[in-house]
Amino acid sequence: MRKILLMVFLFFSCVLFSFSQTGFRIMFYNVENLFDTIDDPLKNDDEFLPDGPMNWQPWKYWEKLRNITRVITAIGGMYSPALVGLCEIENDSVVYDLARRSPLRAQGYEYIVTHSPDERGMDVALLYQRHQFNLLDKNEYEVVFSDKVVRPTRNILHAAGRIVSGDTLDVFVCHWPSRSGGQRESEPARLDAATLLRRKVDSLFMIRKSTHIVIMGDFNDGPHDKSIFRMLKAKSRRHYRSDKELYNLFFHRLKEKDFGTYFFRGRWEVLDQFIVSGNLLREDNRIYIKGGEAHIFKPDFLLQEDKASGIKRPYRTHYGPRYVGGFSDHLPVYLDIVINSCPDSVR
Repeated sequence: MRKILLMVFLFFSCVLFSFSQTGFRIMFYNVENLFDTIDDPLKNDDEFLPDGPMNWQPWKYWEKLRNITRVITAIGGMYSPALVGLCEIENDSVVYDLARRSPLRAQGYEYIVTHSPDERGMDVALLYQRHQFNLLDKNEYEVVFSDKVVRPTRNILHAAGRIVSGDTLDVFVCHWPSRSGGQRESEPARLDAATLLRRKVDSLFMIRKSTHIVIMGDFNDGPHDKSIFRMLKAKSRRHYRSDKELYNLFFHRLKEKDFGTYFFRGRWEVLDQFIVSGNLLREDNRIYIKGGEAHIFKPDFLLQEDKASGIKRPYRTHYGPRYVGGFSDHLPVYLDIVINSCPDSVR
């Protein structure tokens, strides 16, 4: 009798939990040059000043913040994403304005911003909802290049937090060195970034009994490129072998037509990606990624048709110096984490 009552209690506890769950969505977005309009004498931000080449006026800045809010809200659907990774943001001030002074303030986000040595002042950030992600620790790691001639780049952001299941989730937000000067010529810089990130991941695999890792970012390389596939060792999720290996959630979709987050020279590229630890692919785990899939958010309002070719591409803020009032030259990506609150004996 006592065992039956316990089973009934556990069953209804699970039912109540399922009704109270709002889901756990994670998104990443390269927001394309989110600069404020104030000169930073220590950074090369002259291009994005009111008297600079881009004629970056306060009203344009606030319109861009509203556009970013629209994207985050649209991806969230009924509920806001629990975590939002951002790159190409200038400083703490622009993230403060986004989280506290734009329409996004209603969502109650806290945030972390890196302080990178990047010459233009570009940084990465993480917005998080404290009731869904209780921040335990945060770090940022500077990429030191083997070639000392390479210009400084963005730091890698690492945040560890406890989610509602009680599990610790380790999140990395990346914006790896660009392809400026050519993909092959610039590749060593991204290999250095991958080496650093792999070292940090291996440390987590060693110290945590159960390691749940989500890596998101604009890697300026595709899933098949050397920095991600060989150096970071992120394989296709279809080749799952171990909880303590990394898997790229877009690798198996590379051959799909018009699949990509960035449109360059007439073709789509997958630069923005999610890479996760193997245990997040197991549906018998307490937390796992829904369907083992990540998604590219590609609604019509984020696209603009090229009049010459008829191809739809990301509706960006500028085309050259011309302001067009769009969103970004990248499309955002997202995934959903499912939380199994019930033991296997009850499910």
